[in-house]
Amino acid sequence: MNRIGTIVVGVLLAIVVIASTLFVVDQRQFAVVYALGEIKEVISEPGLKWKLPAPLQNVVMLDRRTQTLDSPESKPIFTAEKKSLVIDWLLKWRITDPKQFIRNNGVDIRNAESRLTPIVQAALNEEVTKRTVGAMLSTEREKVMQGVIKRLSDDAKSFGIQIVDVRIKRVDFSANITESVYRRMESERKRVANELRSQGAAEGEKIRADADRQREVIVAEAYRDAQKLKGEGDAKASALYAESFGKDPQFAQFYRSLEAYRSAFRNKTDVMVVDPSSDFFRAMRGSGGGAAPAAPRK
Repeated sequence: MNRIGTIVVGVLLAIVVIASTLFVVDQRQFAVVYALGEIKEVISEPGLKWKLPAPLQNVVMLDRRTQTLDSPESKPIFTAEKKSLVIDWLLKWRITDPKQFIRNNGVDIRNAESRLTPIVQAALNEEVTKRTVGAMLSTEREKVMQGVIKRLSDDAKSFGIQIVDVRIKRVDFSANITESVYRRMESERKRVANELRSQGAAEGEKIRADADRQREVIVAEAYRDAQKLKGEGDAKASALYAESFGKDPQFAQFYRSLEAYRSAFRNKTDVMVVDPSSDFFRAMRGSGGGAAPAAPRK
């Protein structure tokens, strides 16, 4: 029984020893093998690996995935115009040289991030101080991010990392100047609006004046043409009257009498007291020229 127990203990010890020499490397990790406190090997290929049992060799895993570093509590940055801006940013990075990374930061990623934060902030400050507020808000934001990446490239090599990307999440004015900036922007917008309204009113007056001028010209030309046509019509009518009256003077006299009656009795309410035997009623007395004809019998 003692012999069997010894065998079992030996087998268990062998399993423990073998287990301590084997380890698995995930595809998302670097495996750093230490030998007596010094880095002996960095394994990047995934799979089952082996090493000497502890304490001769130890293994530390480093995350090789892309990491995200967010900006801490934002501090004001002054632009070229001495305007204070608050900028939130994020940094994407990953480990590329595990040995260099461990020499500078140890195996804790948080140590690297605490050292990276002021470096990124300083690079961002240098880029922002060269630009205006308008450039930061619109046209040159991409250039600022590329400038920060370029400034961080040398530091990234000493850290054993690669800077994947830098992004500006928010650009805003500091709280102490936000209200004054908004008032200034409002005043500027009102000034532009008033200027546009003035230009529109002036253009409207110009259009109305031009329309009135064209109307006067059109009316004058129409009146001229109407008077011309009327004159031509009157001339033709006079010529026709003269020709007709010359052929039959008695008809001409009768026609003039009818025109006189039409003008005299235009309204039903008009009253006229005239001697029936006067020449005015000659056309109504018949061809004899005497008294007015008697009324017909019923």
